[in-house]
Amino acid sequence: MSEGTAMKIWLAASFVETGQFTELARAAERCGFDTLTLSDHLFYADFDTPYPYSRSGRPRWNAATHWPDVWVTIGAMAAVTATLRFSPNVYIAPARDLFTVAKQVSTAAVLSGDRVTFGVGVGWCKEEFVGTGQDFHTRGRRLDAMLPVLRALWAGERVTLDGLPELSISPTPAEPVPVYVGGDSEAALRRAARLGDGWIGNRIYTEDELDPVLATLRRLLAENGRDGEPFDIIAPLAELPDAATYRRYAAKGVTGTLAAPWWLATPEEKARHGEGTLELKLATMERFAEEVIAKL
Repeated sequence: MSEGTAMKIWLAASFVETGQFTELARAAERCGFDTLTLSDHLFYADFDTPYPYSRSGRPRWNAATHWPDVWVTIGAMAAVTATLRFSPNVYIAPARDLFTVAKQVSTAAVLSGDRVTFGVGVGWCKEEFVGTGQDFHTRGRRLDAMLPVLRALWAGERVTLDGLPELSISPTPAEPVPVYVGGDSEAALRRAARLGDGWIGNRIYTEDELDPVLATLRRLLAENGRDGEPFDIIAPLAELPDAATYRRYAAKGVTGTLAAPWWLATPEEKARHGEGTLELKLATMERFAEEVIAKL
C-alpha cells in the first residue's frame, strides 16, 4: 500500500442507458479517465432483502433502470477504445458458477487486450442467488475458494477440482487480470488484503469514514506479509472534485477515486443539454477533464 502516488480517476457509469456506453467509453478515453466502471445486477423485483446503502432499505433504482450484462458491455466498449480500462464495481461472482465467471472474464480480457480489472464482491441481494441456484449464506467462503482457481485458469494453468478431470480454459489473457475486492466489512477488507491486488469502496466516503478503512487495510496487509507490495485503493469520496483534494487523499494511500461528472451538472448545463442525455454526460466529462484531470 503505497502513499503519495498519482490519483487515477475512474468513471462511475452505473444507471446509464445501455445505448450510451460506447460513446461514454470513447469520451472517457479522450478525457483521460483511467477506468470505466459499471455495476452488476441480474434482475429487478420487490426484494425482501434490505438494500444496505440507503436509509429506507430500498434500492435507489426501479424496474426501468438499465443493468446491462457487465462483460458483454465491456466487450462492446473495448472494441471502440484502445487504452481505457474497464472494471465492474462490483461483479457478484458467487452468484454464478466458477466456469461462467472464468470464461466471461478471460474472454473480455483477451478481446480488450488486457484492459480488464476484476472488481468483485459477495453481493447483498439474496433473491439473485436464489435465482441462479447458488447458496447465499456461503457466498463469502465460496468467493475465497474461487479467486485462486480463477487466477490459475486465467494464467492458462491446469487445475484439479473435486469430481472433475484435470482441466484448463482457453482463450486466456497475456497478462494477469488484476483482482480488486469490494466491500468495507471486516471480512471484505480481510479478503482484499489476503487475495486481492486492490480494494474498491462500495459507497461514498467522508474522510472520517475512510480513514479507519485505510488503517484496517494497512493492518491486514501487514498481517498477510504484504505491507510492502503494490496495492490499489479505489475510494469514492464525499467531496467536490478538486485536484488539490485528490492529491491530499493520494498522500494517504488512495490510488484512485470514482466520479460521475453529470451528477454535478450545473443548472445551465442541464437546461442546455437535458437531464439524463448523452450530451449532458459528454459535456460534463469534458469540463471535469479540464478542471480536474488536467491538473493532477
